[in-house]
Amino acid sequence: MNVTGHTRRPASIRDVATAAGVSYQTVSRVINNHPSVKHTTRERVRAAIDELGFRRNATALALASGRSRAVTVLTANTTHYGYASILQGIEEAARAASYAVGIGVLESAEEVAVAAEVRRAADAGGGLIVIAYDPAGVAALGAVPAELPVVGVVETPASPPGGDRPWVWTDDREAAYAATRHLLSLGHETVHYVAIPSSTRRTSAARTTGWRQALKEAGAPEPRPLQGSWGPAGGHAAGLRLARDPAVTAVLCGNDDLALGVLRALHEAGRSVPGEVSVAGFDDAPHSAYLTPSLTTVRLDFTGLGRAAFALLHGVVEKSAQIAPHPVSVPELVVRESVGPPPAPPTGQPATGTHA
Repeated sequence: MNVTGHTRRPASIRDVATAAGVSYQTVSRVINNHPSVKHTTRERVRAAIDELGFRRNATALALASGRSRAVTVLTANTTHYGYASILQGIEEAARAASYAVGIGVLESAEEVAVAAEVRRAADAGGGLIVIAYDPAGVAALGAVPAELPVVGVVETPASPPGGDRPWVWTDDREAAYAATRHLLSLGHETVHYVAIPSSTRRTSAARTTGWRQALKEAGAPEPRPLQGSWGPAGGHAAGLRLARDPAVTAVLCGNDDLALGVLRALHEAGRSVPGEVSVAGFDDAPHSAYLTPSLTTVRLDFTGLGRAAFALLHGVVEKSAQIAPHPVSVPELVVRESVGPPPAPPTGQPATGTHA
């Protein structure tokens, strides 16, 4: 009988055992899919679980197994498309495995701040996933104690990492290379680049490296990359600079938000896209197909990357899989309206050559 002002006590594993007429150890075996339980008994226990609305207690499960079914994601950003999509993939995969997900925001790349956030994540128990696309993430990945299970979501490594590096990544270098080659194949003499921030202050980002490699192989001039930010404002500022140079006919942007800013700047300067300047982005964010003109971009499966990161961590925590650093998915060039051949030269001037 329910009493007004009181809530019903949640069903326990012993309540399920009593209702099903079995021991609580048998209920535990059913919950954990142990093969030693007869089919008829398993069905009876499951019926009792459904009838009583029993839910596993995560704390009790952690105490019984010696493992916390939780993961903390350390990230410097939760709003930009790539970061947010990775978080979505992690959460989806973790939920399917009955893991709880927490987020630790890295507000600074300073050593003291990073160490404090890593310590808070470690104190929460469970495993860690670090999105290391920026200096703060790289610092956090390097600061995680060796005894903690951790997976890094990283930029494309310069060389294959060792087997002790539980990392996942998309091949940004190859994607930027393919996008640059496509622009060159349309007849552009070179391709200018608006870069996202690098994950490290010491080396070029993988996307910059891929762009530069394509220019070098084609014998094309290599303009100085313009440093953008993560958002449209950085692209707009860079786009205004590029728009003043009539020799600029093709621009690759480090992400679609930068491309959005570049498109706006070119529009303000009266330079048509793609009639005078071709613009390509990176990531295939949801808005890219609905811009005017629709944006040519490189599609990356960030959500799948998040799922892969959790799957690798789950294997490490449960000791069910070997550490295997690996790229995830193959980037896809999506050609839309924002790119085309360079404008025809004025009468009496030779046309620029086409790069294979």
